[in-house]
Amino acid sequence: MKLEDWSPQAIAIDFVTKEDWPERRAKLPESTVRLAELVGFEAKAGSTFFAPDGGGGPRVFFGAEGKQPKARDPFFAGKLATALPMGLYRLGDGVEAPGEAALAFLLSTYSFSRYKARKSEAPRLCAPKEADRARIERVVAAVALGRDLINTPTNDMGPEALAEAALALGAKHGAKSRVIVGDALLAENFPLIHAVGRAAAQAPRLVEFEHGPEEGLRVTLVGKGVCFDTGGLDIKPSSAMALMKKDMGGAATALSLAAMLLDSKAPIRLRVLLPIVENSISASAFRTSDVYRSRKGLSVEIGNTDAEGRLILADALAYASETPPDLLFDFATLTGAARVALGPEIPPFYTGDDGLAADIAAKAAAANDSAWRMPLWDSYDSGLDGKISDLVNVTSGPFAGSIIAALFLRRFVADPRRWAHFDVYCWNPSTKPGRPEGGDVQAARLLYDLIEARVEQGKAHS
Repeated sequence: MKLEDWSPQAIAIDFVTKEDWPERRAKLPESTVRLAELVGFEAKAGSTFFAPDGGGGPRVFFGAEGKQPKARDPFFAGKLATALPMGLYRLGDGVEAPGEAALAFLLSTYSFSRYKARKSEAPRLCAPKEADRARIERVVAAVALGRDLINTPTNDMGPEALAEAALALGAKHGAKSRVIVGDALLAENFPLIHAVGRAAAQAPRLVEFEHGPEEGLRVTLVGKGVCFDTGGLDIKPSSAMALMKKDMGGAATALSLAAMLLDSKAPIRLRVLLPIVENSISASAFRTSDVYRSRKGLSVEIGNTDAEGRLILADALAYASETPPDLLFDFATLTGAARVALGPEIPPFYTGDDGLAADIAAKAAAANDSAWRMPLWDSYDSGLDGKISDLVNVTSGPFAGSIIAALFLRRFVADPRRWAHFDVYCWNPSTKPGRPEGGDVQAARLLYDLIEARVEQGKAHS
């Protein structure tokens, strides 16, 4: 999914709105106007019209969104990727944001083809002269990596395969990597990761890689890598288990963001930590009421084995905090409560710093990569206090599930002012411009922008 070199032979795509169409139509040849009337083209949003361009070739008119800001989708141009037949196209007149349109177009051409070939070749788009081609292609390739990982079912994307994908990314860029597998997790003090994953056929593991100058901005990414979640002994109903191949979406998101940063050669010290498990059922499965000592030393009583993601993240976040970064981000398909509150398109995020929260919100809006701040509500925190342990992994009540999970994670973070937790969904229930149905990464693009901006700020102050 790359942009093509600009070519005058490519078919031009002119963007027109219903409001602009009468004026534009008045300047067209009579034969083109009659053809538009014949096919009923009135520049309705999302419609396309092929017409002669006066030189013997075709030209496309695309119905863009109107000038009313309500419900405007910055990725609306992505509709072209599924509306146009195969061929080479270029953006023509009326395109307000060529770079954004090109990004939306490429993101929309994604197709998961590991098991089934796509039905037809996707249309190709010339790189707009005004756009940063390398950056667009970098982002699209990284998003495609994350989407492929999430879409792949667990028989081909278990703990071993996910770890191999992470190590391959690190190796591609010369990162220093290591992986801790099975009982070695106990020897190196990652007891919660081991407890959650020990019942699976493939052993639990922690993947770690680092890259970049020691003096650079220190950024650590932590991603939940539950390759499949049965719920453990608190087993999920089949309806809730259907999409559990995507429960490693947090790890995929971390790898997607890492791919952007590594490819950009940003002068940062990047560290990626992925606790990777499958939450399975066997004789060695961890149980409700078991108590485990975490890496941080806090004892945790298991109130529900289906709240396993926060357990593996707890050990990883405690480890991340032992070498304090400037920015610590974690990603996890953590709670259904987040979906109830905000739906599949908007991941909530939590942080202990108002300035970081404002920066995330601004970058989310600018990048069309939604995120919404939710509170770390301190009065709920006592609900995690255990009776026979330091804390429990779930509270007894049914409320504020996403907030409770974030508060649990906060207990393992050394400095919550440098940390943000993203409760991502990583799945598009239906196709929308720039977001094909299936696996997707959320928050990676906005954080790429944020980290780049922080690097530039650091240069300005040095």
